[in-house]
Amino acid sequence: MKNIAAKELLKKYKEGNCTETELALLESWYLTSDNEKIDLSIEQLNAAKSQVWTILPIHQREKKNVKLWPKLASIASAAVVLICLSFSLYFYLNKHNNPAKKTQAVAKILPGGKKATLTLANGVSISLNEANIGKIGDQGGSSIFKTEDGQLTYNTSKAAATSQINLLTIPNGGYYNLTLEDGTKVWLNSASSLKYPTIFNGNERIVELTGEGYFEVAHNASKPFKVIANNQTVQVLGTHFNINAYHDENSIATTLVEGSVRVSTKNAANVLIPGQQANVIGDLIKVKAVNVDDETAWIHNEFVFNNEDMGSIMRKISRWYDVEVQCPSDLSRMVFTGSVSRSKNIKQVLRIMELTESVHFNFQGRRITVMP
Repeated sequence: MKNIAAKELLKKYKEGNCTETELALLESWYLTSDNEKIDLSIEQLNAAKSQVWTILPIHQREKKNVKLWPKLASIASAAVVLICLSFSLYFYLNKHNNPAKKTQAVAKILPGGKKATLTLANGVSISLNEANIGKIGDQGGSSIFKTEDGQLTYNTSKAAATSQINLLTIPNGGYYNLTLEDGTKVWLNSASSLKYPTIFNGNERIVELTGEGYFEVAHNASKPFKVIANNQTVQVLGTHFNINAYHDENSIATTLVEGSVRVSTKNAANVLIPGQQANVIGDLIKVKAVNVDDETAWIHNEFVFNNEDMGSIMRKISRWYDVEVQCPSDLSRMVFTGSVSRSKNIKQVLRIMELTESVHFNFQGRRITVMP
């Protein structure tokens, strides 16, 4: 079978011109590279490190000096194999038809998917991932539907409707999105919930969030929209924003994508402009500029880590893959930068961080231990 020149393949990858077959070949090498054992000179190792480091999707950074830590001998060895030699499609097919035992050991830990439970005002619970497409219930004049693309929507006859409280709960390893009766769209991340009325009566639209949610609020100047999350309130008229209010995080982070929001606690308040994030710790509010694409990457099914510590990264891994994580305090402070798809097998995601040779991961069932 005709060989594919590895150096040319790397060049095409960096330029974004790889075909699907070529990308699959590169990924196969990338995820199995630690099995390649080749004796190389110091000069070859250094050359490989300088070429390959720039295309690794995740780098480790040292907090104080913000310095890249290059990959050591094993990845450099494998890189030289890729750069200086060539790989055939036979190698790719052989690897995929005969997967390594260590990959099989964690194959059952799958990425999250559309999973949610809707609790109606009368206490009845509906598993949305098991519910059929179409109408799934009624609430005080509001009809509830599950759409073909797996969303939750409300169709309300306002003349006959009475407002009732519904609760949408997302488990670990799940996500879901819904459209409220006013047209506001909400995306909910793993281990999150939203409490909301089936119809917004009165002069305000109020919902309660735990965990993480992204909101595209329908504009209504006469009826402000409020999100209550722990001890903070976010008030808007119509805008796009993200709230991260997990109980195990250090702060409540509200990121404004467009429009304007007012973040308030009992003793403080700040108005955000697009590109800003408010972090609430207790009653204190700290505002900073952020990359909104990074902060909302999860709604596009991506993990993005921007100088993020290992503790925070592993909490995201734990929620999305529904696993238990044990991370020693000294390792939890390590900082990484990079991105990877949330559709990947958990082993593939963690393998990318292992390529920095700064951390390793031990699997015992659904428990993951971070090790030096």
